[in-house]
Amino acid sequence: MEKIKTGVLFGGCSGEHVVSLHSAQSIMKAIDKDKHEVIPVGITREGRWIAGGDPWKVLWENASPENCCKAVPAMDPLNPGILLIDEGRTDRIIREFISLDIVFPVLHGPYGEDGTVQGVLELSGIPYVGSGVMGSSAGMDKVIMKQLFTQNSVPVGPYLYFKRHGWEEDRGYWKIRVDKEIGYPCFVKPANLGSSVGISKVYSADQLEEAVIEAFNYDEKAVIEAHIGGKEVECSVLGDETASASTPGEIIPCNDFYDYRSKYIDDRSELIIPARLPSNLKEKVRQLSVSAFKAVEASGLARVDFFVDEEKEEVTINEINTMPGFTTISMYPKLWEASGIPYPELVERLIRLGIDRHKRKKTLSTAPPLHE
Repeated sequence: MEKIKTGVLFGGCSGEHVVSLHSAQSIMKAIDKDKHEVIPVGITREGRWIAGGDPWKVLWENASPENCCKAVPAMDPLNPGILLIDEGRTDRIIREFISLDIVFPVLHGPYGEDGTVQGVLELSGIPYVGSGVMGSSAGMDKVIMKQLFTQNSVPVGPYLYFKRHGWEEDRGYWKIRVDKEIGYPCFVKPANLGSSVGISKVYSADQLEEAVIEAFNYDEKAVIEAHIGGKEVECSVLGDETASASTPGEIIPCNDFYDYRSKYIDDRSELIIPARLPSNLKEKVRQLSVSAFKAVEASGLARVDFFVDEEKEEVTINEINTMPGFTTISMYPKLWEASGIPYPELVERLIRLGIDRHKRKKTLSTAPPLHE
């Protein structure tokens, strides 16, 4: 049986570049090499696509891509794949065409998880793992995400948002609104980023401006969210037209909140699977996870994060991640492993979901018109 030519796309321009490299490395090790021919494709911090040689090593060591070529999507839906280009001083020569049956875009944050790369793959006719353009972009933008949750009866906490120019025009106005509508402590976040990059916990009004400036280092739009007490609980979702949720897991951060250092550096945060919740709240988390998945029209995979107040029996959604961290110790695959799906099988299921979704969409797009 001919192997599936599976591209793994990693790196990218966002602040989550290194997280992507860790996730991609785990996925490439886990893919069944008897079924798949793995084709690694890297994206540098500047946005340049490279393939051939060992692009993962090039990105990890931040080295010159001597053994790699510039790679570009062929932009031919009838012959999906990438072109490897040798760049000379005066001309560019196509060295090789590599066909692709599916791409696993292991990209976190802007320019990867936000629908941009998904749009490129759509135009190129290349099947891919995960949410489409709309689901990816809606799941990336914390404001649009919350608005869709509200419209679909998924409970969110109090929040405000503004763009850079709005803040600079009248900082006093926003400070008053934060004081009256949100209160302290609160969280200030870039609207479009993940892995807790650029997030600050603010305890008083005199800390607000510095936190907003930090958020604007990563995005043109900032979100301010009320602090919500309770346990931090996460749940994994797998599927497409129909989706299922894993057993929930609980996070006990080693720092004041589950920030970037807690997730990727200190390695002292505690992950408890299954979450220490009564059965009715576990089930509520699972149901709301699927509802959130459907609200943003996600596909393939997502991790949904919540705050759970056991005394009040309240579950409040924090956010959805349509391409969550995917190392063997990341919460998304660990939750599925605890639910009966080991890491290699999970990777295989996601690839199959991407292929099936592409086939279904292709059938729709090539159907004859209903009327002349």
